[in-house]
Amino acid sequence: MRTLDLSPLFRSSIGYDRVSRLMDSALRTDEAQLSYPPYNIEQDGEDSYRITMAVAGFTDEEITITAQENQLVVAGKPAKDEKPRNYLHRGIAGRAFERRFELADHIRVVGASLVNGLLHVDLKREVPEAMKPRTIKIEAAPKAQPQVIENKAA
Repeated sequence: MRTLDLSPLFRSSIGYDRVSRLMDSALRTDEAQLSYPPYNIEQDGEDSYRITMAVAGFTDEEITITAQENQLVVAGKPAKDEKPRNYLHRGIAGRAFERRFELADHIRVVGASLVNGLLHVDLKREVPEAMKPRTIKIEAAPKAQPQVIENKAA
């Protein structure tokens, strides 16, 4: 496995240590985690997004959604069955899962719903006013009045 040294990039930048953590997490992916549960990411509008996950067999009490800093964690743990079942074929996965999503700056979770086995997590980008681009008006400097030098040699 090849490791990347990004330290030369950080010599002239400030606050980009998160990029290093993103690269590390991208290189440490687990194939099993990438496949279950399946999900979609949609862009509903200019600043709104929706993550939809197929969580058939889970109830809303068995799923936890946690947003902390720039990470969204969706985890599911099925409740224990009170009576054992004898499956002839089991095609619906009912195993526990944990799915992590890295969120960009200023992305906020605004809601979640579970409908027909699909978990919908709604996200919105909310850029603070102080960070939005603004136009700076250039004001003309006041014109200097010419100085008149009077000759008092009379």
